[in-house]
Amino acid sequence: MKGDLIVYREPRSPISEIFRTLRTNIQFMSKKHGSQTILITSTNASEGKSWISSNLAVTMAQTGRRVVVVDGDMRRGRVYSIFKVAPRPGLSNYLSGVNNDESILSDVEDYIQHTKIENLDVLSAGNVPPNPSELLILPQMVELLNDLKQIYDVVIIDGTPCQLVTDSLILARMVDSVIVVAACKETKRKDLERVIENLRNVGGKLFGVVLNKLPISTKKYEKSYYYGDKS
Repeated sequence: MKGDLIVYREPRSPISEIFRTLRTNIQFMSKKHGSQTILITSTNASEGKSWISSNLAVTMAQTGRRVVVVDGDMRRGRVYSIFKVAPRPGLSNYLSGVNNDESILSDVEDYIQHTKIENLDVLSAGNVPPNPSELLILPQMVELLNDLKQIYDVVIIDGTPCQLVTDSLILARMVDSVIVVAACKETKRKDLERVIENLRNVGGKLFGVVLNKLPISTKKYEKSYYYGDKS
C-alpha cells in the first residue's frame, strides 16, 4: 500500500492535490448526473488505471464518504496487492458461486474486505475464471451493483483495458459513468478515439479522460497551485 497509494502516504504532495481536484470535478459531475457507480478503464495495459482508481478512491474516502473499490479485472487484478488484502474470495467467486473452500457465501458483505483506510473497502477480483466476460453478463452482476449502492456512497470499478478484452464494455452499460485513463506519450490517439467510440456505442456515459504520467515540475506546481495547510 505504501508504494502505490501516494494520496495516503504523501497527502500534501502536488500529485495528491491533483487527485483532490479530480475528486472535486467528479463530485460536481456526479451531482449533476446522479452518478454513484464509476467504471475506470483504459485503452491498453500499463497506463496507470489501477493506480488512478485506488488513489481516487482514497481521496473520496477521506471526505467521509463510504467507498468500495471493485476489482473488475478478473484476469490480472491487482487491487488486492495495492491495498494489502486477500486476493480471494472476490468478484469471480461471487458471480460464479464457487469458492476455494467450497463454502457457500450468499451475502455480498461476505466478500467485502476492510482496508486500513477509514471508510474504504475492497472487493478483490477473486480466482481467475475461464470465462470472465460470461460472468459479467450474468444477472448477479447487476444485482451486485445494486446491493453495493445500498451500502456505499461511491462504487469504483477498476476495469480491464478496452483494447484487449470486452469486459469493460460490458460493465460500461451497467454503471452510471465511465472514466478513461490515458498515458502521456504512450496512448495512441487513434486507440483512445476508438475506445471512446466503442464505449458510447454500448451506451456508456463517459465522464471524461484522465491523462496520466504527465511530467510536472514539483516546484512550479507547489508555487502556483498548491494551497494546502503546511502548518
